[in-house]
Amino acid sequence: MEVTRELLESAEWRKAARSGADGDCLEVAPLPGGRIGIRDTERPDQTPYVVRASVWRAFIDGAKNGEFDF
Repeated sequence: MEVTRELLESAEWRKAARSGADGDCLEVAPLPGGRIGIRDTERPDQTPYVVRASVWRAFIDGAKNGEFDF
């Protein structure tokens, strides 16, 4: 299934409950076909990244394990 503008606009975007009001957040949305959309809250008009759910899970696991800590 193709990811269309209409599909992205109707997606249920959400962000972390702990995210601040300053806009420094990412939003994610489940998409058909086992994909996940990822976008910047400050730029919701830009085309989001779309990855397979398995890629998203690997990223989340890495974040939880500190793989991206500076």
